[in-house]
Amino acid sequence: MTKLSVNINKIATLRNARGGDDPNVVQAALACEQFGAQGITVHPRPDERHIKYQDVYDLKDVVTTEFNIEGNPIDSFMQMVLEVKPAQVTLVPDDVDAITSNAGWDTIKHQDYLKEVIQEFKSKGIRTSIFLDPDPKLVESAAKTGADRIELYTEAYASSYEKGDLEAVKKYKETAQLAVAHGLAINAGHDLNLDNLEYLLKEIPEIVEVSIGHALISEALYLGLENTIQMYLRKIELAHS
Repeated sequence: MTKLSVNINKIATLRNARGGDDPNVVQAALACEQFGAQGITVHPRPDERHIKYQDVYDLKDVVTTEFNIEGNPIDSFMQMVLEVKPAQVTLVPDDVDAITSNAGWDTIKHQDYLKEVIQEFKSKGIRTSIFLDPDPKLVESAAKTGADRIELYTEAYASSYEKGDLEAVKKYKETAQLAVAHGLAINAGHDLNLDNLEYLLKEIPEIVEVSIGHALISEALYLGLENTIQMYLRKIELAHS
């Protein structure tokens, strides 16, 4: 069954808007777990405009499900991850000023660099995942980095699905199946929501984890956090039934 990891970046964005500690990201993470989330994801950026590095340390000994830290492996990020030792680190090639993640790795061009970074994380027992566009040509080189997983960058799928175009999922499916054949497990994330999640998982049942933040937190404003998380879990269950 696919696991649901809730990205709590938007909780931190709301907190930072007033400069205080309300809503509290630790309390939010604990609530997500209590309501059924099987993982907590954070994506700290160098400017700390939402999740701060200190938040990551505060969450370290509190999260009892799988803790996933996403980010570009710059020196400060690597040091933090190596100290926190989460269950998983997801490597994302963000530009410093990127509003949100907007591309996966070119694993052919950056294979040697990724291999070096991944070796360091894995030496500390941290599972590694590479953020990847749905491109089968990138799979073999991704596997050669030593990564445990890839995370399919699903923005293009979500955009196409919203327009009624279901063909976009084919390239994701091909990429996922090839990755599994190369010994990689499959995660997925970006712009997934209650409307498009079930179809994706029916088409690609190999996906072991989805990371969902913006849509889930937005939907929770209308539906409540507990109810929203339960709705996502039901979508996952339906997809695998």
